[in-house]
Amino acid sequence: MKIGKVGLGVMMVVLMMMLNLSTCSAWFGNKRKSGRNSILPGEAMSSRPSLMNHAAGSSIVFPIYGNVYPVGFYNVTLNIGQPPRPYFLDVDTGSELTWLQCDAPCSQCSETPHPLYKPSNDFIPCKDPLCASLQPTDDYTCEDPNQCDYEIKYADQYSTLGVLLNDVYLLNFTNGVQLKVRMALGCGYDQIFSPSTYHPLDGILGLGRGKASLISQLNSQGLVRNVMGHCLSSRGGGYIFFGNVYDSSRMSWTPISSIDSGKHYSAGPAELVFGGRKTGVGSLNIIFDTGSSYTYFNSQAYQAMISLLNKELHRKPIKAAPDDQTLPMCWHGKRPFRSINEVKKYFKPLTLSFTNGGRVKPQFEIPPEAYLIISNMGNVCLGILNGPEVGLGELNLIGDISMLDKVMVFDNEKQLIGWGPADCNSVPKSRDFSL
Repeated sequence: MKIGKVGLGVMMVVLMMMLNLSTCSAWFGNKRKSGRNSILPGEAMSSRPSLMNHAAGSSIVFPIYGNVYPVGFYNVTLNIGQPPRPYFLDVDTGSELTWLQCDAPCSQCSETPHPLYKPSNDFIPCKDPLCASLQPTDDYTCEDPNQCDYEIKYADQYSTLGVLLNDVYLLNFTNGVQLKVRMALGCGYDQIFSPSTYHPLDGILGLGRGKASLISQLNSQGLVRNVMGHCLSSRGGGYIFFGNVYDSSRMSWTPISSIDSGKHYSAGPAELVFGGRKTGVGSLNIIFDTGSSYTYFNSQAYQAMISLLNKELHRKPIKAAPDDQTLPMCWHGKRPFRSINEVKKYFKPLTLSFTNGGRVKPQFEIPPEAYLIISNMGNVCLGILNGPEVGLGELNLIGDISMLDKVMVFDNEKQLIGWGPADCNSVPKSRDFSL
């Protein structure tokens, strides 16, 4: 999911709307007859049972790059196509579809780090279950039954129009096996974006819970368990994983809920605790989303938090810095701050106490360093924003900043979300595994 970041030009997260677009299908449909060589089923190594058996039960790990501030997003490199070519993708657990800016030809594309993706002609039919999962209703119509048209719209005014097709992903498994796996992706050939939300990427890596997401497709081919997760470092970078790449002994778990379309990693209800004391704000529905750099609370939780923060800071040696537009709320000290460690003593931790986890309530702790940044002006700024101002309504979104230095696990088989402290600077490796 993406939402426009208040005061910054970095893309963030919002609820995705998928619409069937019939107006462009005929134009792109001509490309299906362009004479491109299609990928034969036997060419994908994952179609060979012996290799699939070797990969089954293994895992996939990708290093990721970026940070919350000043970069504003995390990205991963995937090799796609024949021959495989590298693409930088924005890691987004809040949306379903993986898509690339695509030379179909491209009607409108932003600047990309690599040449535009050249699509295969292995189109997914309109009534395929993967296509159906991207449509707003079950009774959608097909302008062209031989291809799947889609449109994704984000609340930051970014949108992408494209067609769904199959192509080959080159994947390294932790047991040393390398496979070419044929999976679906979106060919986005018409993007609308605001310069204020632009950053140079080749596309989006959709890791949500829908049928078209990468983890769902890998699992449907028997290659990994339907479990994925990530570890984002406060120093920048980290890793994402598919399958079993975590130590469960130090994990807290809460059930996945279905507060929306069931395609997001949602949990709740939760109660907001500030500095170890109850705030009186409860029944919070939570979405964990790497597509958002920052965290968003609904109006009640946000106002309660601001009120408590103001009381805490009343006689502290930091004052409001309205001239700093990095984020809606910033404070300055007697001299510029160089790190969160210099200022975190003035702030108290936040905790989301989940009430549906049995007698022991799972606690998702958000220490000051997981909700504050130091701006390039040397001020400290609040990385928790007012959700209703960007169209999130009553949703509460836990973004990258509040998941730093934690391993986050999304177990779609057991319907659980887990978290625990971790060194996200160390990418897990097996004896014979190389990235």
